Amino acid sequence: MEYHPLTKAIRIQTERTNEMEHSTPMFLTSSFQFENAEDMRAAFADETDDNIYSRFSNPTVQEFTDKMVALEGAEAGYATASGMSAVFASFMAFLKAGDHLLACNSIFGSTHTIITKYLPKYGIEYTYVSADKPEEWEAAIRPNTKMLYIETPTNPGLDIIDLEAAGQLCKKHNLIYNVDNCFATPVNQRPIEFGADLVVHSATKWIDGQGRVLGGVVVGKKELIKEVYLFCRSSGPALSPFNAWVLSKSLETLDVRMERHAANALSIATKLQDHPKLSWVKYPFLPSHPKSEIAKKQMQNGGGLFCFELKGGLESGRKFLDSLQLMSLTANLGDTRSIASHPASTTHAKLTEEERQAVSITPGLIRISVGLEYADDILNDILQALEQC
Repeated sequence: MEYHPLTKAIRIQTERTNEMEHSTPMFLTSSFQFENAEDMRAAFADETDDNIYSRFSNPTVQEFTDKMVALEGAEAGYATASGMSAVFASFMAFLKAGDHLLACNSIFGSTHTIITKYLPKYGIEYTYVSADKPEEWEAAIRPNTKMLYIETPTNPGLDIIDLEAAGQLCKKHNLIYNVDNCFATPVNQRPIEFGADLVVHSATKWIDGQGRVLGGVVVGKKELIKEVYLFCRSSGPALSPFNAWVLSKSLETLDVRMERHAANALSIATKLQDHPKLSWVKYPFLPSHPKSEIAKKQMQNGGGLFCFELKGGLESGRKFLDSLQLMSLTANLGDTRSIASHPASTTHAKLTEEERQAVSITPGLIRISVGLEYADDILNDILQALEQC
């Protein structure tokens, strides 16, 4: 019987031990034994799927990976120690000296650092294109362009990129289509349905959902994931079996958690739209969002993040954060607990002022990761902090 991906996220499991435990076991081992020399030879020759070493593969890690593959509708996947190791692997497994990467300019700060500081050291060129001007993307493609990399919704400004249109562009020019789906999660958005070849995640965020462990994953076409696997097998960004166990259990509740996160976010963003201390409020499913119709075409809901612009700029931003009583100030998102951040001074502080302006990261921009607390408590904390600005 074929099950829905949400059922697979709960029921896919490793083989049980002799104890027949109901909850998935953890395989906390660095290596695996063989019955004889021939079995060991065959495993190292890739003639079998036997586990050899947990840097290569591990049953607990594979369970988490298989669940992510099912949720994204992918053919295969490989889990890594963090979201950034997943992003880096998705670049280095395919790009070489002389290649050109095309990327949307509104991306996570550490991804920006990899693209601008480290890829050029390997002779890999890059061009940024504006997330809100897709009509200009095709002109930026060169004969040596190998890959298009995007985030949608974007970090931190929550711009929306049309996944289908980007997929058509990649197909036309034979580009590897690489999508960071961290903000939406696979229960909300499945880029592969719109033509993506690779999808990357920081599982540290919504997938864990409780701020406990680090993890990342790359899923996509089988032949491409084999290259990711070979790169990671040698370079070593392996996901810990314990972290994989936590993440695998977290996937069992991802759908119901994201429904609550999104309901809270939409309710609070709607009520803040006309606040006198705010220039604007942005949330993908608000009618005021310039790409709300595209968001509704490709997302099940608007997700658990919204952002707004304080009229008072940098000083108001600091006062707002310092005045919060309920929400956390921390370098994360996608937690059961609501989190407020100031991108200009934290996640995107290493960008120049010009680079921040290009992706609409203004001094007064505040990003809210909406938790699972009672919605009115989150709203009231924001309102009382705004009164201090």
